[in-house]
Amino acid sequence: MDWLSPQEWSAVALSLRVALWATAFSLPFAVLVALVLARGRFPGLQLLNGLVHLPLILPPVVTGYLLLLVFGRRGPVGHFLEQTFGLVFAFRWTGAALAGAVMGFPLMVRAIRLSIEAVDPKLEAAAATLGANRFWTFALITLPMILPGIIAGAILAFAKAMGEFGATITFVSNIPGQTRTLPSAIYAFLQVPGGEASALRLVAISVALSMAALVFSEWGARRIARRIAGA
Repeated sequence: MDWLSPQEWSAVALSLRVALWATAFSLPFAVLVALVLARGRFPGLQLLNGLVHLPLILPPVVTGYLLLLVFGRRGPVGHFLEQTFGLVFAFRWTGAALAGAVMGFPLMVRAIRLSIEAVDPKLEAAAATLGANRFWTFALITLPMILPGIIAGAILAFAKAMGEFGATITFVSNIPGQTRTLPSAIYAFLQVPGGEASALRLVAISVALSMAALVFSEWGARRIARRIAGA
């Protein structure tokens, strides 16, 4: 990518790193939460559902500020993680990954939940009558059938993490080479004279990556669905 400057390439590489970690970290929790929302029956179910989807409703800046209060160095969770594990989120790329994970989590959960709800509970009940416990029922029956939803949710969350701006810039600022992701770099280039060309190149890369993610999501989901149907 010789046509990109070192600053531009740094923003692209950091965005990919942040999005990958955000997706990988949140995926297991998204599957668990989606399973609870789809199959759970308890008094606080609607409250949990509201909390999961809250980042979609709140302004991203509010979400970023709440992350700063909780996971900042003076926040209860952030202080504990720094003192115990040496893990710092505020004004670090790890914080950008956390912000991306939080913002993309509702999209991932929703896609997986819809897939779980589409699975016939009778199939799971039949596996239980044959002696399979809940773990093996999920691993052998439910998981293969919801793989298209998992892939779709993961790709949506990845794209959301790549494009997140408000929560990220509020939580980790816009530090070149450390927290300046693609959206932050585009914003920074638009604030300086002569930066329009760099911003336009990064916009083109953002569009291309987002479209590639969506196409791959559709292709992967359909391929797995055909394989399951033919099994």
